[in-house]
Amino acid sequence: MERNELKELLDALHDKYNTPDFIADDPISVPHMYTGREDREIAGFLAATIAWGNRKAIVKSCRRMMQFMDDVPYDFTMNASDDELRTLEKFVHRTFNGHDFAAFVRAMRRMYAEKGGIGRFFEDRYEACGDLRQVLSEFRREFFAAEHPVHCEKHVSSIDKKASCKRLNMYLRWMVRDDGRGVDFGMWKRIPASALYLPLDVHSGNMSRALGLMERRQNDWRAVEEVTETLRGFDPADPVKYDFALFGAGIDGYLKDK
Repeated sequence: MERNELKELLDALHDKYNTPDFIADDPISVPHMYTGREDREIAGFLAATIAWGNRKAIVKSCRRMMQFMDDVPYDFTMNASDDELRTLEKFVHRTFNGHDFAAFVRAMRRMYAEKGGIGRFFEDRYEACGDLRQVLSEFRREFFAAEHPVHCEKHVSSIDKKASCKRLNMYLRWMVRDDGRGVDFGMWKRIPASALYLPLDVHSGNMSRALGLMERRQNDWRAVEEVTETLRGFDPADPVKYDFALFGAGIDGYLKDK
């Protein structure tokens, strides 16, 4: 496929999938339940954390998480008593259990108390170094800086171990991008969309390879850098705009029709 044809296809898929109609069955619907910055940050982070597997099951579990937090995620994070935190131990989504949930709430509470919040941390550190790869590494270290169950570390991918960091990159896309289409939130103004990396998963990976956007066979960090660099060639200011295009076309079986 010629470059111009490929860009036309990507833009057409972007127009098809990057719309509010795609939100309902996607984990991003969970932070869309709220209007406050902190509520959206916390709901979004938890939703992204458990976003693997069947999307409808993910959304159902995410909504249960919010119910456990009395549908006031920021207030619960900052003020829940030890007894209230123990009620979270009844929650489970695949390998993310209630002890992980409680540990994440405690870690977020510390980040808001000591760093001004998740978004403040990402924005401050990006302004300091100008490289989201470094910020991803620093965030994971900071998030697990206090005492915590070792088990919960598996739920925040490590860029230092060359993981694709799909869920963290997806979360960053939600919080950073602002294209006026009503999908992403654009709350973290001090990080440009041009700095984002593609949230690479099975669907977007398969589509990317089929379209010639990358050659690497593993869905690891090297693949993320390769495909994101290719997408920057189509839109340097907003390469990750094509995330929903690649993911949506992948799950809808676009390639099977070709």
